[in-house]
Amino acid sequence: MNGLAVYSTGQYTFGKPSRITATTFVGRHGIINIESASELSGNLHNKGVYILSGYLGEKFAQTYPLALTAYLTFEQSYGDIDGDSASSTELYALLSSLADVPIKQSLAVTGSVNQKGEIQPIGGVNEKIEGFFDVCQKIGLTGEQGVIIPHQNVKNLMLKTHVVEAVQKNMFHIYAIKTIEEGIEILTGMRAGQYQTFGTFEENTVYRKVADKLQYYVKMSTNLQIENNHH
Repeated sequence: MNGLAVYSTGQYTFGKPSRITATTFVGRHGIINIESASELSGNLHNKGVYILSGYLGEKFAQTYPLALTAYLTFEQSYGDIDGDSASSTELYALLSSLADVPIKQSLAVTGSVNQKGEIQPIGGVNEKIEGFFDVCQKIGLTGEQGVIIPHQNVKNLMLKTHVVEAVQKNMFHIYAIKTIEEGIEILTGMRAGQYQTFGTFEENTVYRKVADKLQYYVKMSTNLQIENNHH
Protein backbone atom coordinates (compact mmCIF):
# COMPACT_ATOMS: atom_id res chain seq x y z
CA MET A 1 0.00 0.00 0.00
CA ASN A 2 1.06 3.58 -0.67
CA GLY A 3 0.43 5.53 2.52
CA LEU A 4 0.74 9.31 2.72
CA ALA A 5 2.74 11.05 5.42
CA VAL A 6 3.66 14.65 6.20
CA TYR A 7 7.22 15.60 7.11
CA SER A 8 8.23 18.86 8.71
CA THR A 9 11.66 20.51 8.74
CA GLY A 10 10.97 23.58 10.82
CA GLN A 11 9.25 26.09 8.53
CA TYR A 12 8.95 23.74 5.53
CA THR A 13 6.30 20.99 5.42
CA PHE A 14 5.92 18.47 2.62
CA GLY A 15 4.14 15.22 1.89
CA LYS A 16 5.78 11.96 0.88
CA PRO A 17 4.38 8.50 0.11
CA SER A 18 5.44 5.59 2.32
CA ARG A 19 5.29 1.89 1.49
CA ILE A 20 3.15 -0.03 4.00
CA THR A 21 3.03 -3.82 3.89
CA ALA A 22 1.08 -6.52 5.71
CA THR A 23 1.66 -10.26 6.07
CA THR A 24 -0.94 -12.65 7.46
CA PHE A 25 -0.79 -16.28 8.55
CA VAL A 26 -2.21 -18.85 10.98
CA GLY A 27 -1.62 -17.98 14.63
CA ARG A 28 -3.10 -16.46 17.77
CA HIS A 29 -0.98 -13.33 18.18
CA GLY A 30 -3.35 -10.91 16.44
CA ILE A 31 -1.98 -7.82 14.70
CA ILE A 32 1.66 -7.08 15.50
CA ASN A 33 2.90 -3.56 14.85
CA ILE A 34 6.57 -3.90 13.82
CA GLU A 35 7.09 -0.15 14.40
CA SER A 36 5.97 -0.56 18.02
CA ALA A 37 8.10 -3.68 18.53
CA SER A 38 11.07 -1.69 17.22
CA GLU A 39 10.22 1.27 19.50
CA LEU A 40 9.61 3.52 16.49
CA SER A 41 5.86 3.95 17.00
CA GLY A 42 4.11 6.65 19.03
CA ASN A 43 1.06 6.12 21.23
CA LEU A 44 -1.40 7.45 18.65
CA HIS A 45 -0.09 5.11 15.94
CA ASN A 46 -0.24 2.18 18.39
CA LYS A 47 -3.86 3.04 19.18
CA GLY A 48 -4.69 3.09 15.46
CA VAL A 49 -3.34 -0.45 15.06
CA TYR A 50 -5.39 -1.73 18.02
CA ILE A 51 -8.51 -0.31 16.38
CA LEU A 52 -7.89 -2.55 13.35
CA SER A 53 -8.29 -5.64 15.56
CA GLY A 54 -11.66 -4.30 16.74
CA TYR A 55 -12.85 -3.85 13.15
CA LEU A 56 -11.72 -7.31 12.00
CA GLY A 57 -13.23 -8.94 15.08
CA GLU A 58 -16.65 -7.35 14.71
CA LYS A 59 -16.77 -7.82 10.94
CA PHE A 60 -15.50 -11.38 10.62
CA ALA A 61 -15.46 -13.14 14.00
CA GLN A 62 -19.14 -13.24 14.97
CA THR A 63 -19.45 -17.01 14.46
CA TYR A 64 -15.84 -18.19 14.94
CA PRO A 65 -12.71 -16.90 16.74
CA LEU A 66 -9.90 -15.02 15.01
CA ALA A 67 -6.93 -17.40 14.58
CA LEU A 68 -4.72 -14.79 13.00
CA THR A 69 -1.22 -13.44 13.21
CA ALA A 70 -0.45 -10.36 11.11
CA TYR A 71 2.57 -8.11 10.82
CA LEU A 72 2.33 -4.47 9.74
CA THR A 73 5.23 -2.17 8.90
CA PHE A 74 6.35 0.98 7.10
CA GLU A 75 9.06 -0.36 4.79
CA GLN A 76 12.47 1.37 4.91
CA SER A 77 11.26 3.81 7.55
CA TYR A 78 13.92 4.46 10.18
CA GLY A 79 12.45 7.34 12.15
CA ASP A 80 9.61 7.67 14.64
CA ILE A 81 6.05 7.29 13.35
CA ASP A 82 3.00 8.70 15.10
CA GLY A 83 -0.60 9.63 14.42
CA ASP A 84 -3.47 7.45 13.24
CA SER A 85 -3.80 8.82 9.68
CA ALA A 86 -2.34 5.60 8.23
CA SER A 87 -4.81 3.30 10.02
CA SER A 88 -7.15 2.93 7.01
CA THR A 89 -4.12 2.25 4.77
CA GLU A 90 -2.95 -0.48 7.16
CA LEU A 91 -6.43 -2.01 7.20
CA TYR A 92 -6.55 -2.12 3.39
CA ALA A 93 -3.16 -3.87 3.37
CA LEU A 94 -4.46 -6.47 5.85
CA LEU A 95 -7.65 -7.07 3.85
CA SER A 96 -5.65 -7.40 0.62
CA SER A 97 -3.30 -9.94 2.21
CA LEU A 98 -6.15 -12.00 3.68
CA ALA A 99 -8.22 -11.94 0.49
CA ASP A 100 -5.23 -12.56 -1.83
CA VAL A 101 -6.51 -9.65 -3.92
CA PRO A 102 -3.90 -7.13 -5.16
CA ILE A 103 -4.09 -3.40 -4.49
CA LYS A 104 -3.70 -0.89 -7.33
CA GLN A 105 -0.23 0.60 -6.90
CA SER A 106 -1.23 3.72 -8.83
CA LEU A 107 -3.23 4.90 -5.80
CA ALA A 108 -2.22 6.29 -2.40
CA VAL A 109 -4.31 6.53 0.74
CA THR A 110 -4.68 8.66 3.82
CA GLY A 111 -7.37 8.55 6.49
CA SER A 112 -8.02 7.40 10.02
CA VAL A 113 -10.56 4.62 10.62
CA ASN A 114 -12.70 3.75 13.63
CA GLN A 115 -13.77 0.29 14.85
CA LYS A 116 -16.93 0.51 12.72
CA GLY A 117 -15.02 1.03 9.48
CA GLU A 118 -15.93 4.72 9.17
CA ILE A 119 -13.23 6.95 7.67
CA GLN A 120 -12.21 9.89 9.84
CA PRO A 121 -10.49 13.18 8.88
CA ILE A 122 -6.75 13.79 9.05
CA GLY A 123 -4.32 16.71 8.92
CA GLY A 124 -2.00 17.83 6.14
CA VAL A 125 -4.28 16.71 3.33
CA ASN A 126 -2.91 19.21 0.77
CA GLU A 127 0.73 18.37 1.42
CA LYS A 128 -0.05 14.64 1.21
CA ILE A 129 -1.86 14.90 -2.12
CA GLU A 130 0.77 17.20 -3.63
CA GLY A 131 3.59 14.94 -2.42
CA PHE A 132 2.12 11.91 -4.18
CA PHE A 133 1.25 13.95 -7.26
CA ASP A 134 4.87 15.12 -7.57
CA VAL A 135 6.09 11.51 -7.47
CA CYS A 136 3.51 10.47 -10.11
CA GLN A 137 4.40 13.43 -12.32
CA LYS A 138 8.10 12.52 -12.22
CA ILE A 139 7.28 8.93 -13.23
CA GLY A 140 4.74 10.14 -15.78
CA LEU A 141 1.01 10.72 -15.35
CA THR A 142 -1.05 7.87 -16.80
CA GLY A 143 -4.60 8.88 -15.89
CA GLU A 144 -4.76 5.95 -13.46
CA GLN A 145 -3.04 7.62 -10.51
CA GLY A 146 -4.82 9.27 -7.61
CA VAL A 147 -5.38 9.51 -3.89
CA ILE A 148 -8.11 8.38 -1.51
CA ILE A 149 -8.95 10.85 1.27
CA PRO A 150 -11.63 11.19 3.98
CA HIS A 151 -14.76 12.96 2.71
CA GLN A 152 -14.54 15.39 5.66
CA ASN A 153 -11.25 16.78 4.28
CA VAL A 154 -12.72 17.97 0.97
CA LYS A 155 -13.44 21.36 2.55
CA ASN A 156 -9.74 21.67 3.45
CA LEU A 157 -8.48 21.29 -0.13
CA MET A 158 -6.34 24.20 -1.37
CA LEU A 159 -4.21 22.46 -3.97
CA LYS A 160 -1.64 23.99 -6.29
CA THR A 161 -2.93 25.01 -9.70
CA HIS A 162 -1.07 22.32 -11.67
CA VAL A 163 -2.60 19.58 -9.45
CA VAL A 164 -6.11 21.00 -9.90
CA GLU A 165 -5.58 21.15 -13.69
CA ALA A 166 -4.45 17.51 -13.78
CA VAL A 167 -7.59 16.50 -11.85
CA GLN A 168 -9.80 18.50 -14.25
CA LYS A 169 -8.16 16.69 -17.21
CA ASN A 170 -8.74 13.28 -15.56
CA MET A 171 -4.98 12.70 -15.42
CA PHE A 172 -5.07 12.49 -11.60
CA HIS A 173 -7.96 11.54 -9.32
CA ILE A 174 -9.07 12.44 -5.81
CA TYR A 175 -11.54 10.01 -4.25
CA ALA A 176 -13.34 11.24 -1.12
CA ILE A 177 -14.83 8.32 0.82
CA LYS A 178 -16.84 7.60 3.98
CA THR A 179 -16.19 3.89 4.64
CA ILE A 180 -13.53 1.19 4.35
CA GLU A 181 -15.86 -0.68 1.99
CA GLU A 182 -15.83 2.24 -0.47
CA GLY A 183 -12.04 2.38 -0.31
CA ILE A 184 -11.38 -1.33 -0.83
CA GLU A 185 -13.62 -1.31 -3.91
CA ILE A 186 -11.64 1.56 -5.47
CA LEU A 187 -8.31 -0.07 -4.59
CA THR A 188 -9.13 -3.56 -5.87
CA GLY A 189 -11.82 -3.05 -8.50
CA MET A 190 -13.83 -5.75 -6.67
CA ARG A 191 -17.01 -5.33 -4.63
CA ALA A 192 -16.52 -5.35 -0.85
CA GLY A 193 -19.52 -7.61 -0.23
CA GLN A 194 -22.57 -7.41 2.01
CA TYR A 195 -22.83 -9.46 5.20
CA GLN A 196 -25.45 -12.20 4.95
CA THR A 197 -27.67 -13.48 7.74
CA PHE A 198 -26.10 -16.95 7.84
CA GLY A 199 -22.73 -15.54 8.90
CA THR A 200 -20.87 -15.05 5.64
CA PHE A 201 -20.60 -12.58 2.74
CA GLU A 202 -21.75 -12.51 -0.88
CA GLU A 203 -19.73 -14.66 -3.28
CA ASN A 204 -16.96 -13.19 -5.46
CA THR A 205 -16.35 -10.26 -3.11
CA VAL A 206 -13.32 -9.12 -1.13
CA TYR A 207 -14.98 -9.76 2.24
CA ARG A 208 -16.07 -13.27 1.23
CA LYS A 209 -12.45 -14.06 0.38
CA VAL A 210 -11.30 -12.61 3.72
CA ALA A 211 -13.93 -14.60 5.62
CA ASP A 212 -13.00 -17.82 3.79
CA LYS A 213 -9.32 -17.31 4.65
CA LEU A 214 -10.05 -16.59 8.32
CA GLN A 215 -12.27 -19.68 8.56
CA TYR A 216 -9.45 -21.72 7.01
CA TYR A 217 -7.05 -20.31 9.64
CA VAL A 218 -9.43 -21.40 12.42
CA LYS A 219 -9.62 -24.91 10.96
CA MET A 220 -5.83 -25.17 10.63
CA SER A 221 -5.29 -23.77 14.12
CA THR A 222 -7.78 -26.27 15.60
CA ASN A 223 -6.13 -29.17 13.75
CA LEU A 224 -2.72 -28.14 15.09
CA GLN A 225 -4.08 -27.99 18.66
CA ILE A 226 -5.59 -31.49 18.30
CA GLU A 227 -2.29 -32.86 16.96
CA ASN A 228 -0.32 -31.27 19.81
CA ASN A 229 -2.75 -32.72 22.37
CA HIS A 230 -2.26 -36.20 20.91
CA HIS A 231 1.51 -35.82 21.21
